[in-house]
Amino acid sequence: MSRSHVIVVVGGGASGTLAAVHLLYRAGEHGVPLHVVLIDRDGRHGLGQAYSTTDPHHLLNSRAERMSALEHDPHHFVRWTRSRGLNAAGADFLPRHMYGRYLRETLDDAENAHRVTRLRGDAVALTRSPLRVHLSDGGALDADAVVLATGNPAAATPIPITGERYIADPWAAGALARVGCGDVLIIGTGLTMVDVAVTLTRTAARTVYAISRHGLLPQAHSQPTPPCAPVLIPDGPLRLRSLLSAVRVATHQSGGDWRGVIDGLRPRVQELWARLPIDERRRFLTVLARYWEVHRHRIPPETASRVDGLIAAGRLRVLRGHVDRATPDSAGLTVRVSTDGTTHDLRVAWLVNATGPAFTVPGEGMLARLLADGLVRPGPLGLGLDADACGRVLDAAGRPDDRIVTLGPTLRGKLYETTAIPEIRAQAATLASYLISRER
Repeated sequence: MSRSHVIVVVGGGASGTLAAVHLLYRAGEHGVPLHVVLIDRDGRHGLGQAYSTTDPHHLLNSRAERMSALEHDPHHFVRWTRSRGLNAAGADFLPRHMYGRYLRETLDDAENAHRVTRLRGDAVALTRSPLRVHLSDGGALDADAVVLATGNPAAATPIPITGERYIADPWAAGALARVGCGDVLIIGTGLTMVDVAVTLTRTAARTVYAISRHGLLPQAHSQPTPPCAPVLIPDGPLRLRSLLSAVRVATHQSGGDWRGVIDGLRPRVQELWARLPIDERRRFLTVLARYWEVHRHRIPPETASRVDGLIAAGRLRVLRGHVDRATPDSAGLTVRVSTDGTTHDLRVAWLVNATGPAFTVPGEGMLARLLADGLVRPGPLGLGLDADACGRVLDAAGRPDDRIVTLGPTLRGKLYETTAIPEIRAQAATLASYLISRER
């Protein structure tokens, strides 16, 4: 019997799980013996940050019909729900904890004659001769290839603050369960804030404040789903001005229905991002990114209705501004906030960081070590990692490494739109085809 090829996947969340699943299916198709080692720091294989929630009111922000884990089987998730006794429709927004279960079971089903080792650990370094993943406990794993599927970097701390009344990461195991009685200030007004507010407002008589620079909330999906609208964009080099003009024209021609326009643009975002000169991409991130995000990454109608009800009842108060400082004491925190040109103190019991993921490589950890060692280089505008079309990372000299690939949020600078399941599963299929063909 031929030796099993060992592929180590660093990161056991959605990106790592989708990579493992596609590797296993492709290896089965080509008769390649395969051993996948899936490393997750917290032991939440298949769940990661996004799908580890147990709150049934945390819903997927995409319809079930878009959430298949398999690039070659777009209806797989909907069929799975029905096989579990749930009469789900493709247009439904289902609980996120259910999707985590789906990813785990899909990984189990993909194993077949192959071997998958689910390892709880922290990868801290990588060496190339031989290719070896080093772990924080001193162990090491030799590999024929390595997939960097580290997911979203942790959010940066927006102000100097420590203490038990500051929740730095609301998705850390048990983090929200630590929040006791009293009002809460959430820094950030995006998708993370919505989920945190939905959970924390179950405590009676609590007011949740949410603050961000723009004070913008995610828009809601509409029911029924509007058809995708065509957006006529000129060929050749692209400028933001002409792109915005094309979007306005398409929206006008669609009777003002911007949702169909955004959905029509979505499959083209990576191509359009590549066509923008670097200065235009930088300007987009500075001026327009937040507006794109709240329209592109929408929330389910049920969640939007819940948020509207909280705002109407005064239980959720959205502020436009920023936090200057926070002073903790034994009973809570005094937070200095600047809103609409005025500065005042806000007294709360808890402070939660929901600013969303950072997209630059953290200053510590495995990716920082890889950068320092020259094995990878930053992506465009310093976002994530640089890679080629197969997902092969580029080293400090711009050379692709045939044995080290990446996918998902690490490709933010290269692709921009790379955090949702449809984009990640397409990348997983591409890198699986590349790595398995390489091992044949």
